[in-house]
Amino acid sequence: MVDAPQGATMGLTPHITIAGNRAAEAIAFYVAAFGATEHERLLADDGQRLMHADVLINGGLLMLNDDFPEYHGPADVGAGPPSGVTLHLQVDDADAWFARAVQAGARVKMPLADQFWGDRYGQVVDPFGYVWSIGAPIAQ
Repeated sequence: MVDAPQGATMGLTPHITIAGNRAAEAIAFYVAAFGATEHERLLADDGQRLMHADVLINGGLLMLNDDFPEYHGPADVGAGPPSGVTLHLQVDDADAWFARAVQAGARVKMPLADQFWGDRYGQVVDPFGYVWSIGAPIAQ
């Protein structure tokens, strides 16, 4: 088990695979879009692909790696993010976080708006195909 960086919460940690050997690009995007702090980066034996990396985003840990097709079978294609998965960020200022993500290159999937459940909420898709929802309580 990887030791969590200072400030990371314990519990469930998403671990995503970035297709096309672009995990290093993903880290740079998450730094720009979500204020991520890189904690660890381990290269594979080939010296090119990232075997493991983790970043701290808004108090939570996200682990990621490049795809290694030589380690999975034909049913496990590893070609990108699975459908039906959304990474959620509960933040202090949804407008600022949403704008920063779009500025960094995320595509708007669901425009930011006040929702009936009491959050200002929207969704973006990062350049690697992962859906991120961003929410904050509506200011009263």
